[in-house]
Amino acid sequence: MNLLNKRIENDIQNDIIGPLLKGNYESAAQNISSIFDYLYKKIPDKKRISYGRVHIIKILSKTIYGKLSESGSVNFEMAAELFDRSKDFKNKGVSLGIISFCGLEEPKRTLPYFVSAANSADFDQRELAQIFFRKIIKKHPSEAKKILLNLVNSGYSNIRRFVGETLRPVQENKWFYERPEYPLSILRNLFKENAPYPRTSVGNNLSDLAKRLPKLVFGLAKELVESGDENSYWIAYRACRNMVKKEPKKVMRLLKIDKYKYKDKIY
Repeated sequence: MNLLNKRIENDIQNDIIGPLLKGNYESAAQNISSIFDYLYKKIPDKKRISYGRVHIIKILSKTIYGKLSESGSVNFEMAAELFDRSKDFKNKGVSLGIISFCGLEEPKRTLPYFVSAANSADFDQRELAQIFFRKIIKKHPSEAKKILLNLVNSGYSNIRRFVGETLRPVQENKWFYERPEYPLSILRNLFKENAPYPRTSVGNNLSDLAKRLPKLVFGLAKELVESGDENSYWIAYRACRNMVKKEPKKVMRLLKIDKYKYKDKIY
């Protein structure tokens, strides 16, 4: 869905790029919020699930980064300053998106900003953190892996959840189906996770992998069940939510149950 037109392009140039080039970050951030609100109102109610807030933030961050690049003025310091001066999830999210583009050449420099967003009390900030970090995983898998292996030991459950979510095999991470050991080598560190938020992420991650790699995930679920750890068992149960649709008896034998329930469905 194309939300940009000539008028919006001009508004971005005059109201965001202009202030940024003058170092007026507060004004740029305020104008990001205003343009965001205008674009959000343009989206029909029925399409806001697919083309809502995250979609707008991705468009704005890409457009702003592109215009700054064209002017030869884009740099990491500018994006970081905008992030620090931003107040709400709209301008904070857009600035994080710009940081992710700048960070494609310097991934380590992005870490404090992703950690800040990933551990935010704001749900949208947490979601945007994992979405934008996937770009860095794709460009720098080895370096990103080192970062994630460090974060997986964080004392903050939001950060551990960020690790799980950023490794989901969604569009940007489709290559995980060909190289599943990449995400699994990191996720294995969370196989005994006791906090519900990151534990759910791990279970969902394995469930996603099972859509194309059911034998692999079934083996992992067996390993988790046989570990005897109650948190590992919970992850195994969650990991089976797709496999149980095709092989309910096999899954229930594995989990040692006679009924599998997920949300309002019972097998």
